[in-house]
Amino acid sequence: MSVVIRLARAGTKKRPVYHVVVADSRFPRDGRFIERLGYFNPLLPKDNELRLKLDMEKVKAWLAKGAQPSDRVMRFLDAAGVAKRTVRNNPEKAVPRKERKAAAEAAAKA
Repeated sequence: MSVVIRLARAGTKKRPVYHVVVADSRFPRDGRFIERLGYFNPLLPKDNELRLKLDMEKVKAWLAKGAQPSDRVMRFLDAAGVAKRTVRNNPEKAVPRKERKAAAEAAAKA
């Protein structure tokens, strides 16, 4: 059983609120979960302390048990200093095609 710490969407249409939950990776995003660890309200300003609320002791316990956090949850844990997030590299496809062609031609000439 692969256990993940991820966000489950709640709230109304165009007014999202997310619950931070521990769930089996096979369960649907908003479906069954094992435990609720906190919440995230993206509509509040970033400096508001009510924007993100996590029970860090429960989070640390689940991480010790082998739960894998999602990318967004890993960002929250990195900001809190609980876990270190690895830097991700954007792929070459993120560069517009004209710039890729120009870079390829410059590399071919060099």
